[in-house]
Amino acid sequence: MAPLSTLPADPHAAPAEEVLAHLQADAAGLTEAEAAARLAQFGPNRLPEVAQRGWLMRFLAQFHNVLIYVLIGAAALTIGLGHYVDAGVILAVVLANAVIGVVQEGKAEQAMGAIRQMLAPHAAVLRGGRRLTVAGEALVPGDVVLLEPGDKVPADLRLIEANGLALQEAMLTGESVPVDKGTDAVAVDAPLGDRRGMAYSGTLVTKGTGRGIVTSTGAATEIGRIGGLLAGVETLTTPLVRQMDHFARWLSLLILLISGLLLAFGTFVQHRDFAELFMIVVGMAVAAIPEGLPAVMTITLAIGVQGMARRNAIVRRLPAIEAIGAVSVICTDKTGTLTRNEMTVATVAVPGGRYAVAGEGYAPDGAITPAGGRLGDLARAAALCNDAELHCKAGIWGVEGDPMEGALLAFAGKVLPEAASGWARLDEIPFDSRHRFMAVLNRGEDGVLVHVKGAPERVLNMCRDQSGAEGPEPIDRAHWHALAEEIAGQGQRMLALAVCTPAGDSIDEHHIEGGLTLLGLVGLIDPPRPEAIAAVAECRAAGIRVKMITGDHAGTAAAIARMIGLENPARVLTGADLEALDDAALGAAVRETDVFARTSPEHKLRLVMALQAQGQSVAMTGDGVNDAPALKRADAGIAMGLKGSEAAKEAADLVLADDNFASIAAAVREGRTVYDNIKKVISWTLPTNGGESMTVIVALLLGLSMPVTAVQILWINLITGITLGLALAFEPTEPGTMRRPPRQRSEPILSGALVWHVVLVSALFLAAVFGMFAYAMDRGYPLALAQTIAMNTLVVLEIFHLFFVRNLHGTSLTWAAARGTRVIWATVLGVTAGQFAITYIPLLQRVFGTQAVPLADGILIVAVGAAFFALIEIEKQIRLGLRG
Repeated sequence: MAPLSTLPADPHAAPAEEVLAHLQADAAGLTEAEAAARLAQFGPNRLPEVAQRGWLMRFLAQFHNVLIYVLIGAAALTIGLGHYVDAGVILAVVLANAVIGVVQEGKAEQAMGAIRQMLAPHAAVLRGGRRLTVAGEALVPGDVVLLEPGDKVPADLRLIEANGLALQEAMLTGESVPVDKGTDAVAVDAPLGDRRGMAYSGTLVTKGTGRGIVTSTGAATEIGRIGGLLAGVETLTTPLVRQMDHFARWLSLLILLISGLLLAFGTFVQHRDFAELFMIVVGMAVAAIPEGLPAVMTITLAIGVQGMARRNAIVRRLPAIEAIGAVSVICTDKTGTLTRNEMTVATVAVPGGRYAVAGEGYAPDGAITPAGGRLGDLARAAALCNDAELHCKAGIWGVEGDPMEGALLAFAGKVLPEAASGWARLDEIPFDSRHRFMAVLNRGEDGVLVHVKGAPERVLNMCRDQSGAEGPEPIDRAHWHALAEEIAGQGQRMLALAVCTPAGDSIDEHHIEGGLTLLGLVGLIDPPRPEAIAAVAECRAAGIRVKMITGDHAGTAAAIARMIGLENPARVLTGADLEALDDAALGAAVRETDVFARTSPEHKLRLVMALQAQGQSVAMTGDGVNDAPALKRADAGIAMGLKGSEAAKEAADLVLADDNFASIAAAVREGRTVYDNIKKVISWTLPTNGGESMTVIVALLLGLSMPVTAVQILWINLITGITLGLALAFEPTEPGTMRRPPRQRSEPILSGALVWHVVLVSALFLAAVFGMFAYAMDRGYPLALAQTIAMNTLVVLEIFHLFFVRNLHGTSLTWAAARGTRVIWATVLGVTAGQFAITYIPLLQRVFGTQAVPLADGILIVAVGAAFFALIEIEKQIRLGLRG
C-alpha cells in the first residue's frame, strides 16, 4: 500500500465511506505493517514538549531591571573605593529582591503539558480484523477505534458506526449535556458542537458504543490545534508592570544624568577630592533610587496571594493580582462557571396542568408547586425509562451516567421515592439519534408496560391520545408543541414521556409507533448558581461589565443570561454571526452584546482581543480546554479549580478553588486593595527618597557640610524601606473600594496628584532636615551630632508620612487611622529600636558616625514630625474639598 499523502480535510462534511477511501483503510482496520509505516510517517499520537526555563535562568531574570543595574554598578564602584559597608547594604537589597522573585514566580508555564495529559493512554482498535489494545501514542490515521461507555476518545475520529452513542464534549464546546452521535455528514461550516459524526480526542463516552476511523493524531487533533493556538498567544504584561518598567528607565537616566553633572560641578567648580565627592554622589544616587521598591512591590503582591487564597482564588502569577483589580470586563463561560454543570428538572407539564419543580443538583428533595398534581405516572416513567444511578457520598448527591437521566431520577424521587421499586426490565430500545427516543418494557405490580422518553416532536407524533383523570383522552398536538416551544424558550431542554401496553414480551419501534399515551413534558436546565447572581450584581455595581461566552445554544445562553442578571441578555451573537463580522464590525458589536453562543476557541480569543483593542481590561473565566487560549491572552485568566481541565488551570493566572463565580468578585476586591497598597507604597517611597536626595544635592550645590552621610542614608533606606514601606502591604480594604469605577488601562501610576505630593513632601523634608541641622550647628554641636539629629529627623518624618499615606481616599484624622494596625506599630517600634541602637550604642556609633542625641532635642524632632503631618493633612483636605 502506498504511503498516505494527506489527511482528509473537513472529515465531518464527508460521508464515512469517502473518509475510509481517502485514508486507504477499511472497517477491518489496518495491518500491523501498515500501522507501523504510518507511525513512522506521522509520528506518535502525542503533543510536542515545551521548553521551560530552569531555576537559574529564572533567578538571573530577576536582575533584569534598570534600577537594579544602576544599584549593582554603584555597589561595584563603592567596593572599588573601599567602602564595604555601603556596598554590602546595597547588594543585600538587590539579592533579597531576586530571592523573593524566584520564590513567588518560580513556576513556569505548563499549559501544553497539561493538554498532553488529556490524551488517552490506551485505545481499543481493530488491526487486521482482530481487536487489540494499543498505547494511545501508537494510533495512526486510518486506525479503527472501538468506543464503549467510560472510554476517553484517543484521537479525532470520523464515526462509521454509532449505537446509542453519546459523548461529553463540555471541555471543547461548553455544552453541559452529552451530545448524541451518529454517522451522517454535516455542513462544512458546522460549528464544533454540531459535528455529530465526529468524536474528538479527550472527550468522554457517556453511553452507547461506536466505531470510528482515526482522521488525525497528536498536534493535528482538535486538542492539538488548541494547544498550538495557546502556544502562539502573547501573554500580556499588566499596566502596573509596564508603568514601573517605564518609570524605572527614565528615573535611572535622570539619576545618572544628575550624578554626572554633580561630579563635574564638584570636580571642576568646587575642586573637591574626587574619592570623597564620588561617595557623596553615590549617597545621593542611592537616596534617589527607590532600591527597596521592587522588593516591597513583590512582597505586597505576595501578601495579596495569601489574601486571594483565603477567598479561594489561587494566584499563579504575581502581577495578575494587580490585573484582576483593574478589570472592566469579565468574559465568563457559562457551563460550570455561572451554572452548576448539573441538570435539574425545572418544569413539568401534564394534561392536568403545569408545575414548577424546586431543588438543587441531584438530591431528590424539593417542592413541587402547585401541590397536589397527578404526577405519579410521569415520575414512574422518568424512573423506569432510565439507565442512570444516583448516589450520595458525604451528603452530596451525584449521578453515574447521563446527567439528564440523573435529573429525571431526582425528579421521580421528589414525587415517588420508590418509583422504580418492584419493576423488572424485560426489553428495551436504546436511544439513538436516528429515532430520537428510548423505550423500555417493564413488568411490575401494574402489569407489563412500555415507557418511552424522547424529543417532544418525535414522541408526540407517536401518541394517539393523552393521559386524563378518567383514562385516555384525545390529544391536542398543536397545544403540546406550542407548550414545548414556550418552555424551551426559557432555556430548558425538553423531553416527552409516554406509556403503552405491549402486545408481547418484546418491543420494537414498529410495535409502539402511533400507539402511545402521552404522560407529559419535562423541562430540564443547568441552573445558575445563586451566588453567581449576587456576584454579577456586585461586579456591575463596581463598574465591571459581565459577558457570557459559551459553546451552548443561543436560547439556553439567553435564558441563563436573564436569570444571572446580565446587562443586555436579549441580544445574542453566535459563532456563525462572529464569522461574518470583520474586526471593525466586531469591535462595534462587542460593546453592546453580552451573550455569545456556539463559540469556538478562536471566537473566544478574538472577542477578548477585540475588547482589549478598545482599551478594556479583560478577565476571562473558563474551565475547558477550549478556554485555554483566551485565558492566556486575557489580562486576567481565571480557571475553575474543581471541574476545570488542567490545561485551563495552567493557562490561567488565577484558579478558583471552589469553582464559585462569587469568588471572582472577592478577587476583584482583593486586587483593588493590593493595587491601592502598591500605590501607597509608591506614594510613601518616592517622596521620602526625594527628600533624602534633595538634602544631599542642595548641600553639595551650596558647598555646605553634608547633613547626612552616605552610610547613614544607606541605613535609612534599608531599615525604613523594607519595614515601613512593607507595612503598607498589609493595609485592609478601604471603605467604598467596590463602589469605585475600574481604573483606565492608560491611567499612569505617577498621576498629577502623586507628582505634586512628591514635590511637596520633598520640599518639606528638605526644610525640616536642613532646619534641624542648622539648629544643631547653631547650638555649637559637633558635626557628627548635628548629622545624627538630621538623620533621626528624616526617620521621624518618614514615620509620620506613613500614617498619612495609609488613607489615600479619606481623612487620616480619625481614631481608626491613628490606631493603625499591628503591622504598622510593629514596624514603627522596630525602626525606632534600630534608630536608638545606632544613636546610643558605641559600637554602632563608630560604624555609622553618630552621637547620642539629648532628650530635649529628641522631643523637638518628634514635634517637627507632628507639624509636618499637620501640614500635609491640611493640604489633602483642601484638595479633597476642591474635588468634592
